[in-house]
Amino acid sequence: MSKATYPLKLPMSIKKAAQRLAKEDGVSLNQWIASAVAQKVGVVETAAEFFKTRACKATGSGLMKFLRTAPKATPQTEDVVR
Repeated sequence: MSKATYPLKLPMSIKKAAQRLAKEDGVSLNQWIASAVAQKVGVVETAAEFFKTRACKATGSGLMKFLRTAPKATPQTEDVVR
C-alpha cells in the first residue's frame, strides 16, 4: 500500500477530541484520522451511488404524482425563503 503525506491543520478542539478518541481506541492519532477519512469517503461514495441509481429511475410524471398527494398546507414560518 502506498502512502502519501498531507499536512493537516485542525482546530485545537477537534485535535484534542481526536486524540482522546484515538487513545480510547488504542491507536495512533494518524491511524485514527486515516480511518475516519476512509469511513467518510465510503459514506459519501455510497450515498452518491445510491442517489445516482435512484435518479436514473426518476421521471417528471412520477414527481408530479407525488406532489399531487402532498397535503395542502402553508409553509411554516421557518421554511419561508425571504
